[in-house]
Amino acid sequence: MSVLESLKWRYATKSFDKSKKIKKEDLEKIKEAVRLSATSYGLQLFKVLIIENDQTREELKPFSYNQTQITDSDILMIFCSNTQVKSSDIDDYIKLKSETENINIENLKGYADFMKAKLTSMTPEKTSIWTQKQTYLALSNLLTICGELQIDTCPIEGFESEKYNEVLGLDSKGLYAAVAVSIGYRSEDDKGSNADKVRKTNMQLFETIS
Repeated sequence: MSVLESLKWRYATKSFDKSKKIKKEDLEKIKEAVRLSATSYGLQLFKVLIIENDQTREELKPFSYNQTQITDSDILMIFCSNTQVKSSDIDDYIKLKSETENINIENLKGYADFMKAKLTSMTPEKTSIWTQKQTYLALSNLLTICGELQIDTCPIEGFESEKYNEVLGLDSKGLYAAVAVSIGYRSEDDKGSNADKVRKTNMQLFETIS
């Protein structure tokens, strides 16, 4: 399918078929789409947890308003944003940029200093909002590639982040559970599979300022 056709095909699947499994090669494509996502400054200040363990998912379910897609999908992914922007995060990125693009690291010092001055001085609240936004950019890529692969998804914001953090031990890792997504294949009795997509018209959504 074309990208537009795959976007029309996908929807937020609520009922998954537990017997259907995602192929390993398809999972690698999904991971690569997330890895290639755009992020501010290219820093990728998040980590994605791939939760396959049934017991862990059962632990998370009560903190997800008992949504069945938490446990019934083949895979649950949790996008965790960094709770801080550290100088070492920027140093690591600059080192990787130097090696990847074959640039003398000294020539990137000015750029590194600029990022450090701007990003490490943000308030904790502003940092939290900014890093969480990065996870949504990556989530968007995941939803798109899954649509192309005809793998069903359900992005999930309806959960208690603090409880997720506790169950997964995220606080000690400097991470925060920002958004989750269930991935797998729709159940035959999922009511949303035949529903028309509800979206505003282009006339309502876009305004050209010339």
